[in-house]
Amino acid sequence: MTTLTYADLWRPTLRRHALLYDLALVLAGSLLIALSAQVAIKLPFSPVPITGQTLAVLLVAALLGSRRGAAAVLTYLAEGALGLPVFAGGAAGLARLVGPTGGYLVGFVVAAYLVGLLAERGWDRRPATTVAAMALGNLVIYALGVLWLARFVGGLGQAVQLGVLPFIPGDLLKIALAAVLLPAGWRLLGRRRA
Repeated sequence: MTTLTYADLWRPTLRRHALLYDLALVLAGSLLIALSAQVAIKLPFSPVPITGQTLAVLLVAALLGSRRGAAAVLTYLAEGALGLPVFAGGAAGLARLVGPTGGYLVGFVVAAYLVGLLAERGWDRRPATTVAAMALGNLVIYALGVLWLARFVGGLGQAVQLGVLPFIPGDLLKIALAAVLLPAGWRLLGRRRA
């Protein structure tokens, strides 16, 4: 069963306007992800920085839905690949996509599609299902990130030590924040069953 996402609530019915609306949302989503990457805390023992990107990616996906959410992440990646300073700490270039954190960046696309799909099925309406959707999105990001990172740090065990364990507390906090914000927004809109 498909339900409305936040973005669908205000989507124009006229096709031309709807396309412009969707493009504007995709661009805005990519910019939000880029902004969330600008404050990057470099860990001395890991090539993976701490940023707000996972929260931004998953929130954008829940707000926009599967296709627009994934498109926003793909737009973000294209912006960075083309040289715009949108990656963590203002970095840019194709090297970021094939470097140690490249798997996380690809994971953002898959996670955005998954979380957006779950939001389209109403998983962002209640705290428990929002937690589940965000946790699944994080697991996708971790899985693809760690598999790629393992090539650079000497194996899967080391990749988990450097690319997952230090980030779990922060990601739990981000998941909790999303579990409060998304359902609360639906309650405020009075569209819990939309």
